Amino acid sequence: MLLSLSLRDFVIVDALDLDFSSGFTVLTGETGAGKSILIDALGFILGARADADVVREGAPKADLTATFRATEPLRVWLEDHALSGDGDEVLLRRTIDAAGRSRGWVNGVPVTAAQLKEAGAMLVDIHGQHAHQSLMQPAGQLTLLDAYAGHDEVLARMREAYAAWRAAKVLWEEAVADAQKRAERTERLVWMSEELGDLDPKPGEWEQLNAEHSRLAHAASIREGLGEAMERLSTGADELGSAMSRIESLVRWDESLNVLVETIGAAQDLLREASHETERALDRDDVDEGRFEAVDRRVGRFFDLSRKFRVEPERLAALRERVERELLQLDQTADADALKVKAEEAEKRCREAAEDLTRSRREHAEQLSSAVTDEMQGLAMKGGAFRVDFEQAPLGAHGADAVTFMVAGHAGVGLRALQKTASGGELARISLAVAVITARVTPVPTLIFDEVDTGIGGATAEVVGRLLRRLSEDRQVLCVTHLPQVAACGKQHYRISKVTKDGVTTSAVHLLSEDERTKEVARMMAGSVHSKVILDGAEEMLRMGRIGPENKNDQG
Repeated sequence: MLLSLSLRDFVIVDALDLDFSSGFTVLTGETGAGKSILIDALGFILGARADADVVREGAPKADLTATFRATEPLRVWLEDHALSGDGDEVLLRRTIDAAGRSRGWVNGVPVTAAQLKEAGAMLVDIHGQHAHQSLMQPAGQLTLLDAYAGHDEVLARMREAYAAWRAAKVLWEEAVADAQKRAERTERLVWMSEELGDLDPKPGEWEQLNAEHSRLAHAASIREGLGEAMERLSTGADELGSAMSRIESLVRWDESLNVLVETIGAAQDLLREASHETERALDRDDVDEGRFEAVDRRVGRFFDLSRKFRVEPERLAALRERVERELLQLDQTADADALKVKAEEAEKRCREAAEDLTRSRREHAEQLSSAVTDEMQGLAMKGGAFRVDFEQAPLGAHGADAVTFMVAGHAGVGLRALQKTASGGELARISLAVAVITARVTPVPTLIFDEVDTGIGGATAEVVGRLLRRLSEDRQVLCVTHLPQVAACGKQHYRISKVTKDGVTTSAVHLLSEDERTKEVARMMAGSVHSKVILDGAEEMLRMGRIGPENKNDQG
């Protein structure tokens, strides 16, 4: 449940710190006081889209923090994402700067807005003041039914089956549509494969061929040069021998010349080794005319295919690999008949998933219809009825169902589509009934209703207040309301007001005492007139709100 909320520089809030209790909390205030600011702030903390407009004018950024008591599903999620904190509390924080950039944290660890939204989905369910608008749309009605049913796994299987069918169908359609193009491409690739197969180029072979071709082409020059080198090496060795003998004759007079003798001796050894290597090179470099012709032909073949396929000779081996790979891919997708069979099998699985989803929807639609009908009886719609009608829809990611919410506002009236219901009051009451019913099945611990009681008044408003209070017996319920009957049922009561100082308007939130609650309910009943009659009426309304629906009839 929500434990605390801290806002800094948010819209017209300068600084605000609130603590919340369990049960039913109401938030009231005059029109334009910004009663929904707290709800909007919670929405941003829980991952809703944010922009620079929410930053208080003149401030560098808005800083929003909420503390919750973690649920078991959330604790598991926090552990999986390495976001666990101390104890059973979880702290969510979000900042939005004047440029519209936002950052989020969970227990002090940076997270994405998507992760904030994931965590928030396990903590809070917000029913906005325009929730009834989604009820007017067929897609919104289907989404609400699915949320009530809670069959997420069935929906996931449906989406997966539909995606698999679409992918298989696309492959089959492409195979049919591109058959001629595919045949032409395959024919060219087969020709290229045969040409390259005859050459059979190996990775790195072109470089080796070039080196061998160069050596064989200049074999005569190489032998001639090696012969001349042999002669010079031999002459050099003789010259070094003479030089060393002469220096050795001088050592008797200067022993330090021994170093020079050793150096010349080492040079002689190197010359002898060079002479031996040159001799071996001469022996090894016998010209093989047959080999040269073979290498020359292969080099020419490389050049021919290089020009033909417009690639560098050294890339022919890689080209062959690509050709073979593409041929294999074409071969795997060329069989349109096989692809058609796969597409038909995928469609069958998709329709089976849609049938499972329809069965689940119809089962839960009966439960929802009964529950909403029962709730309508206490909302000044005695004898009214609610029913979910089904029609066949084109098969899609969400199944093959189109649903219509049908409503009869009171006894003796036929069921009509909800979007054709003329009365705004009826629509508001039905919307509230549906919101309360669906809220009962949601696993989140905190439910927020943002002026969902718009269009309701009189005795019905009292029923609505008691309905929300009853809902708060096992959930934390927060409600922004303009109805005194609803406000009187709250366990905790905050009043939101605007304060103007030095030309700057800010929003203030005040937790009301019992006396202050009486005055606030009186204001909601009769504006600014606080006569004794009105105050007595407000006290009575608060007393009846505290009694609880099960004991109301026991009070005289």
